[in-house]
Amino acid sequence: MAVADHLTEYGKYLTDEKHSSANTVSSYLRDVSQFAEYLRAEQDCSLEQARPEMVKAYMNWMASRGKSPSSVTRFLASVKSFYNYLLSVGAVDSNPAKNVTAARAERKYPEILTNREVELFLEQPQCVDAKGYRDHAMLELLYATGIRVSELIALNLSDLNLAAGFIRCASKGRERIIPMYHTAVKALQDYVREVRPRIIADSREEALFVNMSGERMSRQGFWKIIKYYQEKAGIQKDITPHVLRHSFAAHLLENGADLRAIQEMLGHADISSTQIYTHVVRNQLKDVYNKAHPRA
Repeated sequence: MAVADHLTEYGKYLTDEKHSSANTVSSYLRDVSQFAEYLRAEQDCSLEQARPEMVKAYMNWMASRGKSPSSVTRFLASVKSFYNYLLSVGAVDSNPAKNVTAARAERKYPEILTNREVELFLEQPQCVDAKGYRDHAMLELLYATGIRVSELIALNLSDLNLAAGFIRCASKGRERIIPMYHTAVKALQDYVREVRPRIIADSREEALFVNMSGERMSRQGFWKIIKYYQEKAGIQKDITPHVLRHSFAAHLLENGADLRAIQEMLGHADISSTQIYTHVVRNQLKDVYNKAHPRA
């Protein structure tokens, strides 16, 4: 089977069986495709013929061209996963990346907004026109639930239960129910009842959030909204949808929420992904202590 065919089938496997996100599938396929090009140009061999020393040589080649340790580590995860797939379908006899290790990358903790920064940011949309009401509802919902931007723009009107104060979010083959605080519910009520009916292009439109042309909001469109209000608020930190997600989790933990409950709301398959917020909160407390204690 040709390389392109292997990659196509591998992409389907990641999507259909592993329920990987579109971004993960794209990253893995790109990593393996670039490795295939390297093997052809530098080693004169195919993916099926690769040996462990070739995987190591490519990692060294990446590092020599300025690739970060995290990029090299991600490549190794991509190629290990790819060869495990080839093994499962009988295309290779062994995984050349199986026993290869990458240099340990320094762990970077996520950027977190302070409570005051969140308040300042959420205050920016002015509810004086349709766009202001919509943007206010989107930002309140994002911070209230900690959902991903892909999940936010995929929400349909039917996923919203204003009476009970929660949203239903489906992602990666799993569904979760996430509660919302009163301010977010009120912002959504105003948007859904007064604004959305006026701006949707088609009465059959299912999307909860639409652009000003009345069609489902895009990822790029929402990123522009985030950046606009960050600049308007004068906040120096680089605010992204994921920064609001991180802040949601860290602030819940700071105020005594159970780690397992946060894991469920975030949709993390593994608790270890959620435990990073304990380190974030601990480091913040240490900073406060060192700045405030008279003998620190």
